[in-house]
Amino acid sequence: MIAILSALLPTFALIVLGYVLRQRRFLPDTFWPGAEKLTYFVTFPALLFSNTAKADLGSLPLVGITSAMLGTIAICTVLIMILKPVLKVSPAAFSSLVQGAIRPNTYIGLAVAAALLGTSGLTVTALCVALVVPTVNVISVLACAHWGDNDRTPGLLSLLRDVCKNPLLVACVLGSLFNVSGLGLPPVIGPFLEVLGRAALPIGLLAVGAGLDLKAARNAGVPVGISTFGKLAISPAIAAGLCFALGLPTIESAAVVLYAALPCSASAYVLARLMGGDAQMMASIITVHTLVAIITMPIIAVLMHVV
Repeated sequence: MIAILSALLPTFALIVLGYVLRQRRFLPDTFWPGAEKLTYFVTFPALLFSNTAKADLGSLPLVGITSAMLGTIAICTVLIMILKPVLKVSPAAFSSLVQGAIRPNTYIGLAVAAALLGTSGLTVTALCVALVVPTVNVISVLACAHWGDNDRTPGLLSLLRDVCKNPLLVACVLGSLFNVSGLGLPPVIGPFLEVLGRAALPIGLLAVGAGLDLKAARNAGVPVGISTFGKLAISPAIAAGLCFALGLPTIESAAVVLYAALPCSASAYVLARLMGGDAQMMASIITVHTLVAIITMPIIAVLMHVV
């Protein structure tokens, strides 16, 4: 337990530091949108590409990882749909609950994988990113279009185009192509991307902390509590069951389960605001998920025998 906490505390300490810096106005408010943009479009894609391009993908149980990860998302989506009559929230709020059930914070996921599982775990997590990003984006957009307070009906082609332009997905796909082609990391460009990618985790985690909204968290009600329990406890439990049923090895199972246990991504707030979801509830979900994950993720790591 001590070893796991020692590995994870720096990750969550960066989130807390980001919150403190934002509250103390140590940096101007205009800094944080730029930091998020830099992370999303530059440093995280560099990290994903460089790791995927040089990874030993041939040794991974790709079918098992894919089945466990996508199966978890599918089951969680079905469960939140079943709970809709019980939750008794507005359609806009329900669209935000759908996002909270399935969208993971990739920044935290990669940091946790790097801290606990090393290079092999980081590779599995990068594969999870490639699988999950397009899947949850499609489900989230459809949920917001159907239940959100808007008159938008996204066409299939425009939806697919937006998903395909996601820089994290593009980086994973390009890295995989370089990997299977035998090119690996190109000289000069490869080391440059590796150095650039090292900035992704600290900047990304600081931005996560800066985006926390404790006022919204104080207004959280029962639906947010259910969302938190579902995302941080039920989702990893489902993933663990699927990994066991599929016979995945320890490292792969741990990476998949920890990825399923991630708090909701801050990008869910942007989508809720743009497509008529309940943005305030979304802010509550993101903040409460992130704070509670500081407790739940070390416990899950222990249960998965990571160390």
